[in-house]
Amino acid sequence: MPIEFILDFERPIVDLHRKIEEMRSIASQDGVNLEGEIAALEDKLGKLKVDIYKNLSRWQRVQVARHPKRPYTLDYLDRISTDFLEIHGDRNFRDDPAVVCAFATIDGIKTVVVGQQKGHDATENIKRNFGMMHPEGYRKALRAMKIAEKFDLPVVIFIDTPGAYPGIGAEERGQAEAIARNIREMARLKTPIVIVIIGEGASGGALGIGVSNVTMMLENAWYSVISPEGCAAILFRDRAFAEQSADALKVGAKDLLELGVIDKILPEPPGGAHSDYEGAAEIVKNAIVEELQKLIPLPKEELVEKRIARYRNMGVFGE
Repeated sequence: MPIEFILDFERPIVDLHRKIEEMRSIASQDGVNLEGEIAALEDKLGKLKVDIYKNLSRWQRVQVARHPKRPYTLDYLDRISTDFLEIHGDRNFRDDPAVVCAFATIDGIKTVVVGQQKGHDATENIKRNFGMMHPEGYRKALRAMKIAEKFDLPVVIFIDTPGAYPGIGAEERGQAEAIARNIREMARLKTPIVIVIIGEGASGGALGIGVSNVTMMLENAWYSVISPEGCAAILFRDRAFAEQSADALKVGAKDLLELGVIDKILPEPPGGAHSDYEGAAEIVKNAIVEELQKLIPLPKEELVEKRIARYRNMGVFGE
């Protein structure tokens, strides 16, 4: 696994991984047969990854979702799609690199894909604005979705953003209106919409492309009206209370499944998606294909009715 960036709770995993690499180096240099010992340590490493990651707190999962080595939208699309043709620009102001829109074929199913994109290094992050979309990004996404509707193509969306861009220019160009319009138009879009939350799902930045027939979430992703740090700053006047805020907000996949906000949790490979891109991509692809095969045969009117009913049922309770 990549070890340039290490979360505190990952240190036992990294230490054992290094020990295995050292034993492999000794074996290759000295001609010593250590296959049995290495195999035992690899088995121990696999179990350690499972044990650590199944017991993570909500705040620790937020940290995993922000891991700089975590796969982003293009990392998944490189592995699960073919016939990739990107769509650029909102036909109004400019292109927004913080969101990728494209025609793509996933396991033989032609789709339109919309996905928020972060960068794996400083240069790419500046280019992609850390995955924070501008108004033109939401308008580009809506343009792509309207094309999907016109040509009877399902829409697949990848959510991964710390929020919509809060700059003055974005507000001047109608950030709130762009997000609100997307929510309205996605609610009545006459084509299937499947969403996968692959990392961070923060506030209106996520909801602006977050209306679906089915919403799935990787087990170490998070999704909330505000980030834990933002909540802590408002309620406690101190970002140091982010961990307590994560618990109060119930940002984790299990919480959101119980609340009916998401429909399915996608398991990640042992050690998190950042430790196994291929394994994570296979899980995401299979889940997308399974849901599309259920939704594509449905009549357009039924798709819209079920989508609207899904959101109307959120937060409804009886006494």
